[in-house]
Amino acid sequence: MQLLTKIKQLFFSSGQKEEPEFIFDIKDLINFKVVVVEFSDNVESRSGEIIAKKLKTQEGLEVSYFDDPFPKSFLNLDSRTLFDMIDQGLSIIDKTKADVLIWGYREGDKIRINFQNAKQYEKEDNAFISLMDCFYIPADINTSEENFPTALSNLIYGGVISAINPHNKETQIQKKFLLKKIINSLSKDNTAKSLSIEYMPYIMNLLGIIYLSYAYDRGDGKDYKIVKNLFDTALNHQDLIKNPIHLGCIYNHLGQLYDASSEYSPKRPINHLRNAISYFRQAQKYLSKYNYPYDYGYISYRLSQLFYTYWKQKEDIQALRDAVFQLREAEKIYTYALFPEFWANIQGELAHMLSLLGSFSNSEEISELAIACYKNRQKVITEKRDPLEWAHIQAHIGEIYYRLGKNSEDKSLLEEALEYFHDSLYIYENMNLGDEAKKISTEIAKASHSLNFLQG
Repeated sequence: MQLLTKIKQLFFSSGQKEEPEFIFDIKDLINFKVVVVEFSDNVESRSGEIIAKKLKTQEGLEVSYFDDPFPKSFLNLDSRTLFDMIDQGLSIIDKTKADVLIWGYREGDKIRINFQNAKQYEKEDNAFISLMDCFYIPADINTSEENFPTALSNLIYGGVISAINPHNKETQIQKKFLLKKIINSLSKDNTAKSLSIEYMPYIMNLLGIIYLSYAYDRGDGKDYKIVKNLFDTALNHQDLIKNPIHLGCIYNHLGQLYDASSEYSPKRPINHLRNAISYFRQAQKYLSKYNYPYDYGYISYRLSQLFYTYWKQKEDIQALRDAVFQLREAEKIYTYALFPEFWANIQGELAHMLSLLGSFSNSEEISELAIACYKNRQKVITEKRDPLEWAHIQAHIGEIYYRLGKNSEDKSLLEEALEYFHDSLYIYENMNLGDEAKKISTEIAKASHSLNFLQG
């Protein structure tokens, strides 16, 4: 397979010009910490060590090899021990302080490689790569460093950088800088030409992830066309894919592509939203909630955002109901016990959507569910830990009680509203937030007026 030809056709189509070689370095370069875990090969080999050595030569990485003894049976994805894989990985990440962990597992004549980071399935600026994204390389080329093609080394390097979750603007800039150099290198490299066609869907999927990670916030429609071509090429070879989770991952990335591009395509946002929803739903058929719960749950979370955006643009009340349903699905996966921060975010968003749905449908029951979700959020967002956010939640609860009390002429509900409003006012005044205090004082005046009117 001529990898060089394929990459150039896809990367430099649509009028995009080939970029020149980089001849400069950045001083004080950030080094991302990468840990390669001893591979489970079931044969004597140095696969993990060789990949670790190859990555050590790459820019911007601090690479180590982890060979502490532990049982590796859970690395077989068909054994449905995904929780063990995630938990063991997080334990190693915590121990080594790694930004990215590389797993390896032998499947027949191939080595399967997976990438893991600390917050792989949580909210906010997450990497596009999933733990279920598998990259395959032939087992027999792992016998020595000399036999390892440069293109494969660069693809794994690109997978590592794509898996980085930037925690600030500086690391985000560094990630994009390295991805740009990797893409430039891959476009000039034909050292993987000896690989057979059976590796095509996995190479195209990883290339798509690398390019999507780079193109994400550039806002260039041509970039997204290139990324779609990469994932479409992977799907065109789906007859070579034996495990359905690989198809699920490709559809998931197509959903991510349209999800991301909808933010930067004002001319056709509805079409992009619909495509994102369609591909995400297709992905969930392969990444089921029972076998691959975290992938399913995170897709449900993204779907909720898409349906909510669709509702705001089209005022389709069913889209708001769908948004609530998808958040409820995510809530079942991301529990308070295991994901307290993400669970609290879900509760807050669910409360907001339920509050809207309760208001539009004039349903007291739905509004009470919204209040319950806001109170759930306060299990994590406490008055002591985050007084300002806690005060905002109190104000939202007060607004719901005020609406219910006014509509039903219920004095007790209006009194509840006043209590919650005053809790917020106390925090705003203590923090010298004049504008917030003025707004909540207006709400207090409205609630007091309604209560005095009923008392008559």
